[in-house]
Amino acid sequence: MAKEYSRTQRIGDQMQRELAQLIRREVKDPRVGLVTITAVEVSRDVGHAKIFITVMGQDNAEDIAQSIKVLNAAAGFLRMQLAREMKLRSVPQLHFHYDESVVRGAHLSALIERAVAEDNQHAAAPAPEDTKE
Repeated sequence: MAKEYSRTQRIGDQMQRELAQLIRREVKDPRVGLVTITAVEVSRDVGHAKIFITVMGQDNAEDIAQSIKVLNAAAGFLRMQLAREMKLRSVPQLHFHYDESVVRGAHLSALIERAVAEDNQHAAAPAPEDTKE
């Protein structure tokens, strides 16, 4: 029987919790906005971890890219801090990526709302009467 919750998933979940606190507490760079870690994917050999983030209040692609750049530059420091917090033989290398799923979800939700509103307008409009001669 396969494990339902693998070791890499447990490591990723713990890393997500620890990194959220570390970024808030330790990263003092003003170029980094309010960062939310949405997911962590750890490779099977626990050598690398993809950290997916969103940045609150920064819709500009340049600002988001700047935040990602700063976090990737601080990855070594964050990895060292993670090693102190987590009980692992080796801590994975950290790679930060922007998570577009939140923005995409909001866009799709807006499209659905617009489609529903248009549908309601068409339903409320009086139907042309059939004229038979």
